[in-house]
Amino acid sequence: MSEFDSRAREWDKDKIHQERSEAIAAGLERMIPFHPQMSAMEYGAGTGLLGFLLRDKFAEITLMDSSREMIKVCNEKVEHFKTSHVKPVWFDLVHNDYDSKFDVIFNQMVLHHVTDIDFIFEKFYSMLRVDGYLAIADLFPEDGSFHGPEVKVHWGFDPAELVLKLKSHGFKTARFEQGFNMKRESGRIYPIFLLVAQK
Repeated sequence: MSEFDSRAREWDKDKIHQERSEAIAAGLERMIPFHPQMSAMEYGAGTGLLGFLLRDKFAEITLMDSSREMIKVCNEKVEHFKTSHVKPVWFDLVHNDYDSKFDVIFNQMVLHHVTDIDFIFEKFYSMLRVDGYLAIADLFPEDGSFHGPEVKVHWGFDPAELVLKLKSHGFKTARFEQGFNMKRESGRIYPIFLLVAQK
């Protein structure tokens, strides 16, 4: 069982996860002109905290995650909220192609877990419709203490560098803002950016 599988049942009980998702949802509404005919995908959706906050903004939302236990929680929420237009999908996008197109793809705190950033940006670009939006919420550069040096992840990102990288993959425009300050139990504060790019 993966770390995320083992944490799925307790994930939503962490207040900071809820607060972070609420802040990012509000930022997405500011930065992307949503309309109710749009379809969206949350990549690395986890328990769907962010996706369910935005469930009334889209005609359909796909919640994609490679953790089977996280997707089980998403399916339980679909039953609870009676949201048939929210579609949890257990899927590993890194190793497989997903044959659907979306108007919006969004994720939070996922990119630093992705080994090959260029590869996933190419996937996102191919899965977006013309003029579609990609939204990324993740850590500004940090010293590795967010997860600890034993966890093999990126130590945050310079969003200005990500903007250039996204444009090199064909995105027309990209901009970012500071989205949330995440305070850990240690008292350390880790700022999170919200970046939106348009195909």
